[in-house]
Amino acid sequence: MKYGPAVRRRKLGAELRALRDRAGLTSGEVAQLVGWHQSKVSRIETGASNAKPADVGVLLDTYDVRDPQLRALFEALAGADGEGAARHQWWHAYKGLLPPEYRDFISLESQACRVRTLETAVVPGLLQTPEYARAVTRAALDGLPEGQVDELVQVRLARQDVLRGEPPLELSAVIDEAVLRRPVGGYGVMGRQLRRLAEVARLPHVSLQVLPFAAGGHVGLTGPFLIFSFPNIADLDVVVLDHLTSSLYLERKEDLKAYTEAFNSLQEQALSTEDSLEYLTGIGEGT
Repeated sequence: MKYGPAVRRRKLGAELRALRDRAGLTSGEVAQLVGWHQSKVSRIETGASNAKPADVGVLLDTYDVRDPQLRALFEALAGADGEGAARHQWWHAYKGLLPPEYRDFISLESQACRVRTLETAVVPGLLQTPEYARAVTRAALDGLPEGQVDELVQVRLARQDVLRGEPPLELSAVIDEAVLRRPVGGYGVMGRQLRRLAEVARLPHVSLQVLPFAAGGHVGLTGPFLIFSFPNIADLDVVVLDHLTSSLYLERKEDLKAYTEAFNSLQEQALSTEDSLEYLTGIGEGT
């Protein structure tokens, strides 16, 4: 499988971190041995920054990795992570519009096999209609030129291709009732969005559950989040928390465990997929 830039960085970083652990070295000790700042070692291991093939070679020497095939694999992961690789991703055409964090998010999404998401404010981006996406973009980025709004909506719609891929992305979404009651773009736009949700909820690879007001307080009150999972590399699951100007990526085992348990709890509190579909249909007919 060919991984996207963000996934490759994280895959490479995780493997290098494992090699360091096996060598019995701390990141600070490695930094001293190779003459780098400790933050450089940490950023490479977390996938926060690109690792040049030459840098990977230095680390492999430090960890006494001599196998030529293994070295070639590591250096290929590093070498494939630059602009040349990005040109083969559709979102590269929007490089001037999209910040690096959003491009990384799209790269992760495009390579994931499963996404679990809690939404408390808006309909998940992968399920938005064009007019709803436009209304959300205008509300969140007030004053943005119309041409840029158009491009951002195009990006949002292009992202939805992952639900039509082979195999399609498996999506499990828990949506707070407040999302369904808020008439973003007006009642006409919202009515059509609700009917779209009801259509998508019938897809075999989509699990959509409504978290009703009647559920009362729940762990999701702290805010929305996503959990990306990837084929064949389960140890690289990542939690994404969106903020107004950036996204926070959580990868520690403790964080992944906490958010996985939180999502499981939310699914238990939410309506079943069957009852959620009935609920969506009822709200949509009344809008």
